[in-house]
Amino acid sequence: MATFLFNEIIFGPVKSRRLGMSLGINLLPTKKKICNFDCIYCECGWTRDIEITVNRPPSREEVYNALDIKLTELKKNNHPPDVITYAGNGEPTLHPDFPGIIDDSITLRDKYFPESRIAVLSNATTISNPIIKEALLKVDQNILKLDSAFDSTIKIHNQPKVEIKVEELIKNLHGFNGNVIIQTLFLRGTYNGKVIDNTTPVEINEWLKAIKRIKPVEVMIYTISRDTPHGASLKKIPVSELKKIALMVESIGVKTRVSG
Repeated sequence: MATFLFNEIIFGPVKSRRLGMSLGINLLPTKKKICNFDCIYCECGWTRDIEITVNRPPSREEVYNALDIKLTELKKNNHPPDVITYAGNGEPTLHPDFPGIIDDSITLRDKYFPESRIAVLSNATTISNPIIKEALLKVDQNILKLDSAFDSTIKIHNQPKVEIKVEELIKNLHGFNGNVIIQTLFLRGTYNGKVIDNTTPVEINEWLKAIKRIKPVEVMIYTISRDTPHGASLKKIPVSELKKIALMVESIGVKTRVSG
């Protein structure tokens, strides 16, 4: 099925299911996805490369200038974004100047739209790096992925290109002391002849245990909404089921947002 890449540094603002009017920032090459995950549901398609140094991303100066120009335009037209979101063609924290870019975006946000939030959508694989963690703790919403509490499920759903253990990931997420939002995508279907479903009672029970340990400020649960690289064998989870999962999370005292 058709997937897409963002062909500019700045895109939008666009209406986000979870964030409102979002001004997107792509820190990765405009013609290639760079990620250390290869999620079977990724709207940007399959991961063909993980090495960012051989695929030039925009420089810190280019990102600053592009964001400055766009925010100037939005200010002139009185169109404040709800959020400035780092997402784009892969994993944004892989950019070598990610911490400095976050500092720049805070400066520009405070100059033009101090009420707007800054968000980062990340797969959480780099949070063991204290510099990346420090940068994420500066933004209003660091939204970090945890699709399952089982290594076997992560291997199928997210297909990591780097060594990752869920137990270590959960410990690192707990290390944010609650200043973190967990995002989880639920789906079911088949992949390479295997039935996949991270909404089973066993999956949900272990995932809830992980949420209890992490103690995030919020959990965002959602399902696929666009074309995926794997095609029609992946199925959306009905909103009614997502709401039932949300009630389980809220029963342990964590705010939950559902996007169908």
